[in-house]
Amino acid sequence: MNKVVDHISDALKGIEDGMTIMLGGFGLCGIPENSIKELVKMGTKNLTCISNNAGVDDYGLGLLLQRKQIKKMISSYVGENEEFERQMLSGELEVDLIPQGSLAERCRAGGAGIPAFFTPAGYGTEVAEGKEVRVFNGKPHILESALTADFAIVKAWKGDTEGNLVFKATAMNFNPMMAMAGKITVAEVEELVPAGSLDPNFIHTPGIFVQRIFKGAVFEKRIEQRTVRKRA
Repeated sequence: MNKVVDHISDALKGIEDGMTIMLGGFGLCGIPENSIKELVKMGTKNLTCISNNAGVDDYGLGLLLQRKQIKKMISSYVGENEEFERQMLSGELEVDLIPQGSLAERCRAGGAGIPAFFTPAGYGTEVAEGKEVRVFNGKPHILESALTADFAIVKAWKGDTEGNLVFKATAMNFNPMMAMAGKITVAEVEELVPAGSLDPNFIHTPGIFVQRIFKGAVFEKRIEQRTVRKRA
C-alpha cells in the first residue's frame, strides 16, 4: 500500500485544536523539523505535546511555545529552552516531567498495547505522588500508565513508499516507540525509496505502524551546544 503524501499539509491533515501529539527525537537530533514548522503555520492551539524536550527557544517545539500553541508538555527535560522554563514557572504551561526511561517505556507500552507497568524510577519523589506502589524483590515500584496520542510525528533517515522506516544514530531516541503509539503516525524522511529497497533485517519500524510518509524539504540539523577543541 502506497502511503506517500505529496504535500506536508496532507500529511498533517486532521490535526485539530486540543489534540495530543507525540514528536520524536532527542534535543534537536531526529526531530520532525518540517512538520513542526507546518504546525506553526497551521496555528493549531491547545496542544498536548509528548516529547523528550521542547527544542530551543527559536527552533523545534520552541517555535510552538513562542506562539502559545502548546497547552501541556509531557517530557523529561526543560533543557536549553528558556521560554519553556519561563512558561512552566509562571504557570502558563502545564508540565508533566517524567524520568527519561519511564517516558520512553510509557510510549513503547502504548504502542504494544500494555496499559501500565511498574518501575522503581521516581519512587520517593514528586513523580510518585498519587500513584500505586508495590514492592517487587524488596524494592518499591510505582505504577505508570501507557501513553498514546492522536498523532505521532516522527523523523527517519530512510523510508519506503509502504511506510517502513530506518532511523540513524541518536534519532533512534523516542522515534521508533512513538511511531507505534499514535492513532495516526506521520513520518518525514530524509530519503524516500521504492518499496522493497530497504533490507528487511535493518528496518526499525514496520510500515504497518505508519499511515502517512513524505520526504522532508529541508533538514537543518542544528546543534544545541557546539563544543570545539581549544587552540594551543
